[in-house]
Amino acid sequence: MVEDSASVGGFGPERLLCDRALLLAVGEVLARSMNGYSARRFAWALDEIALDPDGTLMEPEDRKWLLDGLREASRRADRVEHWRRELERLAGQGVSVLACFDEVYPTNLALTHDRPPLLFVQGELTEADRRSVSVVGTRDATEDGLALAGHLAGELANRGVTIVSGLARGIDAAAHAAALNAGGRTIAVYGTTIDHVYPRENRELARAVKNRGACVSQFLPGVTTGRWAFPARNITSSGLSLGTIVVEASESSGARHQAEAAIAHGKRVFLVESLVTDQPWAAALAEENGLVTTATDASTIMAVAGLEFDLTSDALF
Repeated sequence: MVEDSASVGGFGPERLLCDRALLLAVGEVLARSMNGYSARRFAWALDEIALDPDGTLMEPEDRKWLLDGLREASRRADRVEHWRRELERLAGQGVSVLACFDEVYPTNLALTHDRPPLLFVQGELTEADRRSVSVVGTRDATEDGLALAGHLAGELANRGVTIVSGLARGIDAAAHAAALNAGGRTIAVYGTTIDHVYPRENRELARAVKNRGACVSQFLPGVTTGRWAFPARNITSSGLSLGTIVVEASESSGARHQAEAAIAHGKRVFLVESLVTDQPWAAALAEENGLVTTATDASTIMAVAGLEFDLTSDALF
């Protein structure tokens, strides 16, 4: 029976492990936005295929869903060819495409339940990036906030910690710049596609980041992103990191959303002292959750998160 078969059109789900253009075409069918439940389900299905290439051990509903997507993608031969051309174009721009089952997919992110199925990477992710922290906050930062973000990011970079942020103006840009100035590594997580730097004013910063780290996006090139994409970006930013530092953020800020995502990931959250004093949401979070620490300097952060940052420790696993 075709519906229950582990193959479609003469080939099975295992083709997704070795044909990246087909994988992108299936992703376009099943999880075009690379966001929300459909993206998580696609990542789960790919993990299953990596362990069981025929897909025979998958839950029947999940196998049917994946095979339906594979069938639809195989009917759209033009889209598979489109993605072959896109892969060539992206490679020419120094962009690689990682799937969640790849050995080089970032370890920290792979361990989260809502990791994106695909990552478009411009630059290089290294094993050293496992020792990473997100530094995030508002676009409308105060001078004190910018200075504190730069101080924390620079001090952590000096201690060999990779700084992850979202390339937005304000706190994010200050964190990336400080890491670069300290000679450290940094990762920019886009809320747009990999070939669309936002905001445009940070294009030079993005070029510097990819030369000393990586710029990454989970979104398929050609998809029009919008405000909906930034919460997804925040989840990925948390996933890439061992912990998140929030410098300045209002109650409705994306940085607050990332703090909540980090807690859901079981990761450390550091709220700077002035944020806890000024923002009721931050004060409540610091009081209610054991994963949250109030901090003012890098030494406090390293002292609290020392075990997590010691990647040689058996206690990590």
